[in-house]
Amino acid sequence: MAGGGDEMKLLSTWFSPFGSRVKLALHLKGLSYEYVEEDLTNKSQLLLDSNPVHKKVPVLFHKGKALCESMVIVDYIDEAFAAAGPPLLPSEPYERAIARFWVAFIETKLVEPWFKMLDGTRTRAEMGDGVKQMLAAVATLEGALAQCSKGRPFFGGDSVGNVDVALGGLLVWVRASEVLLGVKFLDAARTPLLAAWADRFASLDAAKAALPDFGRVIKHAMMRRGAAAAALATNN
Repeated sequence: MAGGGDEMKLLSTWFSPFGSRVKLALHLKGLSYEYVEEDLTNKSQLLLDSNPVHKKVPVLFHKGKALCESMVIVDYIDEAFAAAGPPLLPSEPYERAIARFWVAFIETKLVEPWFKMLDGTRTRAEMGDGVKQMLAAVATLEGALAQCSKGRPFFGGDSVGNVDVALGGLLVWVRASEVLLGVKFLDAARTPLLAAWADRFASLDAAKAALPDFGRVIKHAMMRRGAAAAALATNN
């Protein structure tokens, strides 16, 4: 990979979908970086010092400065390395604003209910509500893909854009959630555009390099849910 060199260091975990977003952007841009695996059960001083507000991964270090929040980092990579690889954000201000709108939609309407369902502490009714919220969000994103792509392969058009990165970083976890929750979110009959998009995205070299192994994610998610449920039972 070209550019970046020893100037960039990514602090994350192998299973983080948000870390996957940053990896995707780096690979799409063809940038070199050092990867550092973080242990969230025993957080390093590097993480605590670099992200004192949330103390979460990912954190990208560039030229000795730390950047936090996955899509903030993705936008930074796109701007700081504008000459490397394809642009992730449209050049036209309106189209750029629309792309950022859909990124925000993914965060609030898809990620938030999904996180709540996977923590292992929700009631059956809460799980049902979460599934409904996710299905509604996915249905809306089906229309967004048609609007943004204009018949081309990706939200970004002919090439991957920041909306593709925002959703694509979650792809393995969405597939894992389908198994864990028994619900098909990316369904070829209900959301044919998104289902085809997911297959195209997963086949990209950048996705193969950046996304975690599906089977390993399933095992990790089951262990995490089991631990959360056991802790809840103990506390009660």
